[in-house]
Amino acid sequence: MRALLIWPLLAILALPVWADARMSVLVDVLKLREAAYILRAEGLAYADDLDSEMLDGQGGAGWQLQVNAIYDPERLVEEVRQALEGALQGQVLEDTIRFFASDLGQEIVTLENSARLAIGEQDVEDAARGRYLELSETDDPRLAQVMEFADTGDMLNRNVTSAMNSNYQFLRGLADGHAIEMTEQEILADVAGDIDEITDDTTSWLYGYFLLAYHPLADDDLQRYIAFANTPAGQALNRALFEGFGKAYEDISYALGRAVALNMLAEEL
Repeated sequence: MRALLIWPLLAILALPVWADARMSVLVDVLKLREAAYILRAEGLAYADDLDSEMLDGQGGAGWQLQVNAIYDPERLVEEVRQALEGALQGQVLEDTIRFFASDLGQEIVTLENSARLAIGEQDVEDAARGRYLELSETDDPRLAQVMEFADTGDMLNRNVTSAMNSNYQFLRGLADGHAIEMTEQEILADVAGDIDEITDDTTSWLYGYFLLAYHPLADDDLQRYIAFANTPAGQALNRALFEGFGKAYEDISYALGRAVALNMLAEEL
């Protein structure tokens, strides 16, 4: 009897380890670390722009140390992983792993990361935006598929919201760092005033990126991806990714605002 009682206890104790192992598999098949390093490269380029525009190019080694710490890819992966752990368990987790571990799933992740890396180059971004604008007044079937895919997870509105939240946090960081004098209400009003511009910019970027990323996919394969995105697993994954990346970018934006403020005040002293 003692052995029979011990076995279930050991099985229960092993459940968190098993769940953690399966989440590690999901992180791997989604190639989240690869994506995090691509996003880090984007962030460092943006930090260079901030240095030029807000610090007169005088940020120097101290600025580089700060932005290197802010754009920590492992921290980004961990924030997204925590969101995935909260949203995907049981069959939903297994269905997600099964899809992205398949040949099609791996091809999709590779295409998405490759396109994200490529669109970091200004000429590629301009071409991608231009391609969307060229097709936007037509009945192009691939654009229709791309828009259907975006609709599965309300991706346009979620991206707009994420961009506005990040802008809010950046301004809050500047204000908390005493580089600007704005109340919370003034910050909210300033961000809200940019909604049309942010929506237009996000629309052309998002659809341009999707057209670039999924161009090599056959129509049937993209439709299979759309079908997965409409499943409970696909919906849970979409929510978790927006939650994880959204929270990470809010933290990054606030930290950047504080870092800019610190350097601006240091220049004045």
